[in-house]
Amino acid sequence: MSKVTRFAPSPTGTLHIGGVRTALFNFIYARQHNGKFLIRVEDTDLERSTKEFEKNILDNLNLLSLSPDEMPVRQSERTELYLKAAETIINKGKGYYCECSQERLQALREKQQAKGMKPSYDGKCRNLALDKGPGRVLRLKTPREGEIVFHDMVRGEMIFQNSELDDLILLRSDHTPTYHLCNVVDDFEQGVTTVIRGEDHLSNTPRQIHIQNALGYSSLEYAHLPLVLGKDKKRLSKRDSATSLDEYLALGYLPSAILNMLARLGWSKGDQEIFYLSDLIDNFRIQEVQKAGAIFDLAKLNWINGQHLARLELSDFLDHLEPFCNALNIKITNKTNYHAIVTAMRSSSDTLDGLAHDLLPYFNGVQGYDSKALDKFLQDTSILFTIRSKLESHEDWTEAELDKLLAAIQSELGLSTPQINQPIRIALTGGTKSPSLGLTLSLFNKSEALERIDALITFLG
Repeated sequence: MSKVTRFAPSPTGTLHIGGVRTALFNFIYARQHNGKFLIRVEDTDLERSTKEFEKNILDNLNLLSLSPDEMPVRQSERTELYLKAAETIINKGKGYYCECSQERLQALREKQQAKGMKPSYDGKCRNLALDKGPGRVLRLKTPREGEIVFHDMVRGEMIFQNSELDDLILLRSDHTPTYHLCNVVDDFEQGVTTVIRGEDHLSNTPRQIHIQNALGYSSLEYAHLPLVLGKDKKRLSKRDSATSLDEYLALGYLPSAILNMLARLGWSKGDQEIFYLSDLIDNFRIQEVQKAGAIFDLAKLNWINGQHLARLELSDFLDHLEPFCNALNIKITNKTNYHAIVTAMRSSSDTLDGLAHDLLPYFNGVQGYDSKALDKFLQDTSILFTIRSKLESHEDWTEAELDKLLAAIQSELGLSTPQINQPIRIALTGGTKSPSLGLTLSLFNKSEALERIDALITFLG
């Protein structure tokens, strides 16, 4: 059966990593059921909603290949639909106008809380048959008895007692529609069949089902996803790690790796770790998502991103790398052997930003020397003079022959491998991390390598 899902972000900030996960699962479910994935922009918070945030959300969803099958709709442009639905509810006797003041409602809440009761409206105006008027809100006449039962594809059978649900407001005192009414009307008007969202919306579902019933709408499928948590098992926040998708993209995480990581939060498929969007459409099952909160592990994301980077063809890898190099003023094509340099270094970091920084000394010269490395490996600078002399007289500047030369120097001087190799690494790159030293030397031409050794000798005095 064809399914229609929707992702309904509020443009009050940039696209959140948790929102990406919700959009992903909605997209996958629609594709698995030959259906449609829709986007609804819930922009009724006029003070906080901006077109810039809306553009950020839509552009990033397209970047992630989670594009909607129809043009997005905006709640701010659909007010007439909501008001018409509110009128239907009144005409069917399913709602009523309430004139209770904020002062009365606050006093009621305080009295209920003092008794250990759950704050809720007491229905004072429920049977007064008040007309629409200034300062009056429209409330739903929620059934007092019985229960709401629905099947959640993640959590199983869910039961809510109607006695626990008060008469929620549908139209505010200025007659603008509230979230719940807009949500239900939009799902109906867009033909949504399946609502996949975070578990923080679980308590909203019975309220929205009552609105559906009042309007005579068909029932929907539901799946409430576990929240994305930080290591402290609390909702993911900036204390734990970045929360905006933009921040991860700026660090050089691939869109495919981000989707892979998010899909694996609370879901698994045997021992398989690496998934692309097409794999997820084939293998993911919403019913297999765990109920417990999903821990966002940055170390796991780093590993997954490294795997996705490693699987790129070199040309694609260079395309992804280019903007990060440009940001550091690295012009990799200035060196004829840039393919060899990037190939040798491409696994040095799990992110493109990290790799670009690692490439700096190969293209822009040594920016500075690691002071701890100098203290550890260059207390005696005579080794630099000896190695430099050997390299200067060496003719075959290839990785294999340079490795043979370094092994011969080590044997001749009776030193350990780090005692020979690390001083040269420091001279070439400023630090002690690089590919094998023979390969590292071969990535520079002979004169450049000797100049860098001379520069370190001069620096050390």
